[in-house]
Amino acid sequence: MSEIVYRDRESGEQKKEKVYGKFFLEAVYGTSLLSKLFSLIALPLISNIPFFSKLYGKRQKSLKSRGKVRPFIENFHVDTQEFTESPESFQSFNDFFIRKLKPEVRPLAPGDEVAVLPADGRYLVYPDISVVEGFYVKEKKFDLHRLIQDEFLFELYKRGSMVIARLCPTDYHRFHFPCACLPSKAKLINGPLYSVNPIALREHISILNENKRMLTQLETQRFGKILYIEVGATFVGSIKQTYQPQTPQVKGGEKGYFEFGGSCLILLFQPNKILFDQDLVDASLEFVETKAKFGSSLGRCR
Repeated sequence: MSEIVYRDRESGEQKKEKVYGKFFLEAVYGTSLLSKLFSLIALPLISNIPFFSKLYGKRQKSLKSRGKVRPFIENFHVDTQEFTESPESFQSFNDFFIRKLKPEVRPLAPGDEVAVLPADGRYLVYPDISVVEGFYVKEKKFDLHRLIQDEFLFELYKRGSMVIARLCPTDYHRFHFPCACLPSKAKLINGPLYSVNPIALREHISILNENKRMLTQLETQRFGKILYIEVGATFVGSIKQTYQPQTPQVKGGEKGYFEFGGSCLILLFQPNKILFDQDLVDASLEFVETKAKFGSSLGRCR
């Protein structure tokens, strides 16, 4: 399996990702003949039949699963000092997965003119998606029209700016509003649950516009209309919305959370509404994700 290299925003260093579920990814999305055969037979069943994800999700909510919490924390070096409660208080692995963090450990970049990263994750940003060669690899663009399935929204964002945030199972899995806004009700578009790991996306970028997803329109004063999209992935039990639609939301306010599994966020901005931070742009041009935390700067309004 090829390595996943990302840029750590805090240190500026390039690092190799320690992949949770590496054996599964190698078996299903690998390039060997055996992997391709297994993928042909098993992948449609795992990804297209909700029963498998629901069953796995149910196991992660069981009392027995709490025994996985401490080994996971130690194996992936999760900082327990950030938690609002002790690891021993979690009643299941899913309770740990959807944990809350102390507000002070994710300070918000100040200023109404500054939008913040909506989640802990690995980021790619594109100021103009209409001229991008590819997202995870060159010449493999996904279909924006298929992603949003709405002609009006497609016309609104087809020359706009895009943010892709990939959340690993090791990450904090609550997601937030990037700026003050008035959000619509989330719209569900059903679909399969393929992996959003780069190993899978490099081979099948269309996963991003096929997977189950939820779309929310954000009305803002400084950044125009933002389309906020949560994309489910393999073994994601569900996408939970915790905000109140049609109620003003503050910058950094919680929008919802993903239950167990890897997942992805996509933000679409109208043309010329945001100027992304240059370090995010530079890394993205090299097809390198930037690992960064919720609350740090995404960019400024134009």
